[in-house]
Amino acid sequence: MRRSPFLLPRPGRPFGLLVLAVALVVALVGPRLPGRPATSDEAGRSTATIVAGEDEAPPPWVWPTGTRKVVRPFEAPADDYSAGHRGIDLASPLGASAVAVADGTVSFAGQVAGRAVVTIDHGEGLVSTLDSVDPSVTTGDTVRQGTLVGVVSVGHCPAPDPCVHLGARVDGHYVDPLGFLSPAAWPVLLPESAWPG
Repeated sequence: MRRSPFLLPRPGRPFGLLVLAVALVVALVGPRLPGRPATSDEAGRSTATIVAGEDEAPPPWVWPTGTRKVVRPFEAPADDYSAGHRGIDLASPLGASAVAVADGTVSFAGQVAGRAVVTIDHGEGLVSTLDSVDPSVTTGDTVRQGTLVGVVSVGHCPAPDPCVHLGARVDGHYVDPLGFLSPAAWPVLLPESAWPG
């Protein structure tokens, strides 16, 4: 059987030189292989740095009620003053528990235009709002993810089809909250007593 000259050392040719040659080729050709290029953004950070930071993202939000049924999705407005739906509506029975989607500080708990609202500042410009939730917390309270913040009430949705409106803002701009929520782990509805938050 014939030996490959590239894999096995031959007399007079040290195997170390072959390994060194392969390492040199990989070092020279590697940056040109397909993949995500290391570019710079306007702040001067490399894309590789930004991507590494994304891997260290905080854990996703928990769903604020025992349901993950979205009855109306986010509809981005054309501008800050245009019509749209600045959040998602989650079907939820009246009186159901509503929890904080993530750690933060309650920045508002009270009535807005006749509807009960709880707003939580999560830091770094991220804010969540639960509309149609009678608060059990007060402004300034520190809450942990999954902490009870109130109960579902009539407001954003009509009484026959109650819901909780979950809004999300980043630096004052409304964004789709689904991007922060964990996906359903399984397509099975759990009894409310088994709901972890």
